[in-house]
Amino acid sequence: MKRLFKLKYPKILTLIEFALLAYIIFSDPFFAEYVKELHQYGYYSMFFFGSLFTFGFTTSFAIGYFITYTPANIWLAGLIGGMGAMIGDLVIFKFVKFSFEEEFKKIKREKITREVDHLIKRAVGRKIKHYLMYAFAGIIIASPLPDEAGVVMITGLTEIKPITLAIISFIFNTLGILIFLRV
Repeated sequence: MKRLFKLKYPKILTLIEFALLAYIIFSDPFFAEYVKELHQYGYYSMFFFGSLFTFGFTTSFAIGYFITYTPANIWLAGLIGGMGAMIGDLVIFKFVKFSFEEEFKKIKREKITREVDHLIKRAVGRKIKHYLMYAFAGIIIASPLPDEAGVVMITGLTEIKPITLAIISFIFNTLGILIFLRV
């Protein structure tokens, strides 16, 4: 009986449940009226929902808001939402850096990690490897996928300064938010 209720991927299932819940909520006409009330807060609400755009379990709610919001200036709204998302990513960065630092060091010492790193450096070079890593993490950050994945990728596999992460996060989150504002 215990095995029946044990889930293999509970976090992924929870992400899917949150996405379905957001879809149901934003499809409901009653809730749509409530969301329109939030529009009166304008760019403050963009900043708030921008910060929600970064966290896996709240991303779908932020996307629902972006899709329903029609700002007076889409570029300014995207920039402000991107600023909120950047701050969310910096919070994730501080948590990941503090909480996972020892595990990242262990992973870097693993034989398979060293071999893959050597192979990539030999194939494309060290600098290009970092640029490719930043670009791939940026795509994850801009997408509806949880930003935690992109931040962990950058934090765990490269030595990145918070200002560099802030720039990458701001640019890619702003692009992602602008896409949803245009839908």
